[in-house]
Amino acid sequence: MGSGYCSIRRNALRARALVVRATAAAGSGHPGGSFSMAEAMGCLFKHMRYDPTDPLWEERDRLILSKGHAAPGLFSYLAISGFIKESEMETLRSLGSRLQGHPDLKCPGVEFCGGSLGTGLSYSVGVALALRLDKNPGRVFAVVGDGESNEGQIWEATMSASKFGLDNLVVVLDRNYVQQDSYTEGVMPLDAAVPGPDPVAARGDRSAWRTADKWRAFGWHTIEVDGHRIEQLDGALHRALAHRGGPVIIVSRSVKGRGVEHMEDNPQWHGKAPSHQTVPIILRELESQAAVAPSIIAGDMARLDREVSRCQEAGADFVHLDVMDGAFVPNTTFDHAKIRELRPITDIPFDTHLMISEPVRSVRRYAEVGSDIITVHAEACDASEFGEILDYLHSNEVGAGIAVNPATPVPEWLDAFVPKLDQFIVMSVVPGRSGQAYIEESHQKTQEVAAYLRDRGFGGVIEADGGVNASNVAGCFADGARTFVGGSSMVGQADMGRAIREMRSLILGARRLGLLREAHRLGGPELVEKWAALHTVGGKADSIREMAAEASLL
Repeated sequence: MGSGYCSIRRNALRARALVVRATAAAGSGHPGGSFSMAEAMGCLFKHMRYDPTDPLWEERDRLILSKGHAAPGLFSYLAISGFIKESEMETLRSLGSRLQGHPDLKCPGVEFCGGSLGTGLSYSVGVALALRLDKNPGRVFAVVGDGESNEGQIWEATMSASKFGLDNLVVVLDRNYVQQDSYTEGVMPLDAAVPGPDPVAARGDRSAWRTADKWRAFGWHTIEVDGHRIEQLDGALHRALAHRGGPVIIVSRSVKGRGVEHMEDNPQWHGKAPSHQTVPIILRELESQAAVAPSIIAGDMARLDREVSRCQEAGADFVHLDVMDGAFVPNTTFDHAKIRELRPITDIPFDTHLMISEPVRSVRRYAEVGSDIITVHAEACDASEFGEILDYLHSNEVGAGIAVNPATPVPEWLDAFVPKLDQFIVMSVVPGRSGQAYIEESHQKTQEVAAYLRDRGFGGVIEADGGVNASNVAGCFADGARTFVGGSSMVGQADMGRAIREMRSLILGARRLGLLREAHRLGGPELVEKWAALHTVGGKADSIREMAAEASLL
């Protein structure tokens, strides 16, 4: 069945927002390392066995946060998982609070008082040994930082875990390349040196990767993933838990401060709290994360396997699968049998759009073959049928979406389902064939849908589907869309990777402009300047100031 992709993605966003509010309230804390592990923590909490009503349940899995300064990231997931109330997050670092600057056992769900770096893995080895001696089925998950990997105790624990064959121990190394006041590769490199001025260049150069080699040499089974690709993390944890005979490490190559541009890859944000003035802008930025979803029917229909491989090579966020049945729409494409064939090609999430009649009768088949998100049309079901579809999909960890055609208003019966929806597709062409031009009225409709959903507690994303290209994607983003389907504009291009990079660049520009406008609304030109000045890495501040000036915001 599904991977739980949508719920993990939603929780990662929610966790980051909680960290922002908590560290701002405290006036101190560590948002950077909390953000870099947000997706990994979401996947860990999916796989772990625990009971928030009985935090000391004897057969629970144990989560050890060795990089204890990232405590806000742990506390945020304890809140999301029901160990504590979300409102308690704003007591972070307060006198008498259960939520201190490092994890403390007084907080339910915390298994280790993380203070001195480098000790968490040794503690994890001891717990794993004890559980095995007691024949306890509980497993140990440890999250380790790359900065603390400078310490010898980490490597002593690494040798011990291998010696004792601890296959009930899984380590996630948050490899974000930034430690307290500098970049890891300048302090004590874990990878090979990469020539040039970029201190984190090794992240993008696989030939320089040496970290996993070190752990492998100590007898560990190693897996390397992009630490912000949920599907890779989820797959790695499945493989790790199936491994027998010794410990497993997942090297999660991540970005410190991921999700907030001025914090990304910036050592300043290792241990610095955002100001109260910038919190609303940062929360807006987190909500503005976007994804691209190439639609493979715009490619060679006789070689859809090759089109899926192209999507993977191009770095797509999703593969968009348009299923047409010749009844709801006049054309036909493929059905669940073809999706079953395509699923082994890639682990990229499948965004399955069912343009079919009576979806309630066949949605189960599309879930069973590996769809991660399934969207059905409001025109093809009623409230009772959609309720059945949504309940079935969520019970099987598949995201649930609803789509409306250009001429279709949002049905009144949808109100009750909005808080549970993962996706809302605003069709900007008449469904049934690729290559149509974007219907300009869709801009206004998307804005209205965004307002409607926001007022009803929507936590998912709006997807723009139909005629989306480089000329209108910024406008679609400004309307409120956050996932962008591209047929001829992505799959139809000879160099899909280049087309996707261009699309992302345009989305980034639209996001920056929206944030500058939000800063101006909240604090005028003074706050706009303060916001731009935060972007110290990569010379971004000047280009953001230039954008602000062109928009008459400075």
